Amino acid sequence: MELKFGMSPVSWSNDDLPQLGGDTPLETCLRETRLAGYTGTEIGGKFPRDVKPLGKVLAEHDLKLVSGWYSGLLLHNDLKNELERVKPQLALFAALDAPVLVYGETWETVQNRQDQPLDNKPVLPESEFVAYGERLTGLAEYCVSQGVALAFHHHVGSGVETERELELTMANTGDAVGLLIDTGHLLFAGGDIVAVIERYGHRVNHVHAKDIRSEVLDTVDRSRDSFLDCVLRGVFTVPGDGMIDYYKVMRALAEKKYEGWIIVEAEQDPAEADPYEYACIGYAALEPAALAAGYTIVP
Repeated sequence: MELKFGMSPVSWSNDDLPQLGGDTPLETCLRETRLAGYTGTEIGGKFPRDVKPLGKVLAEHDLKLVSGWYSGLLLHNDLKNELERVKPQLALFAALDAPVLVYGETWETVQNRQDQPLDNKPVLPESEFVAYGERLTGLAEYCVSQGVALAFHHHVGSGVETERELELTMANTGDAVGLLIDTGHLLFAGGDIVAVIERYGHRVNHVHAKDIRSEVLDTVDRSRDSFLDCVLRGVFTVPGDGMIDYYKVMRALAEKKYEGWIIVEAEQDPAEADPYEYACIGYAALEPAALAAGYTIVP
């Protein structure tokens, strides 16, 4: 079984918190991503959004476009309108042969609102997940028809944050809706990473590997702290610098025969956590865990 390692640009520049790396050139991010050993990247706010310039800058740094965030609104939006919203980004990804589109549910999300505590996240009645799942399945089927799979991202502060909300989403969607496992978000929300992989491994088509600093997580007050407050306090870090056992995570993925990309991601302050240094830490932690689970890492 094979894995490929990529890196998210958020360690260099945070689109939701421009004070974190806002002045860092895109070229620095891409150069250091490749220098640390990664072969792919997700798209970020500083990336060109036209095929030729984006393809050119990626080729200059010998990197592949793996995926990128799409701000979905299907908790409130109808499918027809959502299909129109997704088309430009989907066409860009298809043209550059990116394997997955990362769907994040952002209707009334508080993930990008520093003035909103975590407890103010949207809560969908369980009965409404049936209709939501139908719309999400329709969108995913369209994405597949265009040559790009949809990977659903459970996310802190959104309408699908907890393990229960993820279960309801998976139960009410078809197999076209792939699952992005984000280790940091799942643990932050109180979920069991290995149990979720065991339950939905056949749906997993993308992985974000981020870690959690337990000493920061223990101080989180959901009634007062926003998601961005937690980011600024350093709750997230890269694998190898937190509390998650990635040997267990990699074994669980291998048992479900997952193959594809592992994207190292950590929303941190680059002034406090040098992105290149932490990119190297993440790679050094994931490589032996993957090899021990029986994976081959594609160079």
